[in-house]
Amino acid sequence: MKTFFNILAHGFLWILTIVPYRWTVAIGHALGSIAPLFSKSRVKIVNANLKACFPNLTQEERDVLAKKHWRLLGRSFAERGRLWLGSAESINQFVTVYPEVDMNDGKPRLYVSMHMAGIEAGLIAITMHLKKIKAAPGITLYVFMKNDYFEPRIKKWRERFGAKMLLRESHGRELIREARKGTFVCLSPDMDLGRRDSEFVPFFGVSTNTVLSVSKMAKLAGAEVCPIFTTLRADQSGYDCHVGKPWPNFPSDDPVADTVRMNQYFEEVIKPRIPEYYWIHKRFKNRPEGEPSIY
Repeated sequence: MKTFFNILAHGFLWILTIVPYRWTVAIGHALGSIAPLFSKSRVKIVNANLKACFPNLTQEERDVLAKKHWRLLGRSFAERGRLWLGSAESINQFVTVYPEVDMNDGKPRLYVSMHMAGIEAGLIAITMHLKKIKAAPGITLYVFMKNDYFEPRIKKWRERFGAKMLLRESHGRELIREARKGTFVCLSPDMDLGRRDSEFVPFFGVSTNTVLSVSKMAKLAGAEVCPIFTTLRADQSGYDCHVGKPWPNFPSDDPVADTVRMNQYFEEVIKPRIPEYYWIHKRFKNRPEGEPSIY
């Protein structure tokens, strides 16, 4: 039965590559509208995150944000049919990369992405951009899926334009080595990855367990750090993937201060587009000693 549903889901992804893009968006919005009915635990997480980060809003205002968030999540999942199985031309129709640095200049560099609704679209579009400018294939990290059917397939689909996907739990030395060579190496540190090599630093006023790896790896690689964030266009026709200029004086000799600056940058990106951030993650899973869980 599990295999049947996996094949059914695979077929659904394929169908989404051939229908008009506007249909994909509509299907995604519909999926996002009904998803909370089947995922009460995730509804609780989204609501708890919004309440912790925006305590000055009314419950009604947070409910509006949550509703928009679920619709964008549904859209982003529906779009993965095109991103994973569709043609390069179909992807170029709804996501564009805007780099503010020469991504093929060979400079030691780390890129830092954040979990917005368009993260999958942005990173795949960057892979295509690197291929277009004849740069070395990029490296991004991923989390192992427990689904035996989709785990190898999604990895293959994400790598089809030349990317190299590495498990998040390993390959630290390889990442540093590749960053030194000027290879595109992207980290997404805005998740609670456990207490190891992490510190509690502010994120929307909440003391948040955050890895120090961006600062430390950049220091070891002698690399500058550039942000990446993918945002929904104002007319909602697709996404713009922004590759920003290097953060000045980053890394410093203080990885905790650097990590505070990183979270502040994330906040500034999120504030104008709150529903686009991945509030579905348990961002505040670990708490400082003596603080109760927000979930």
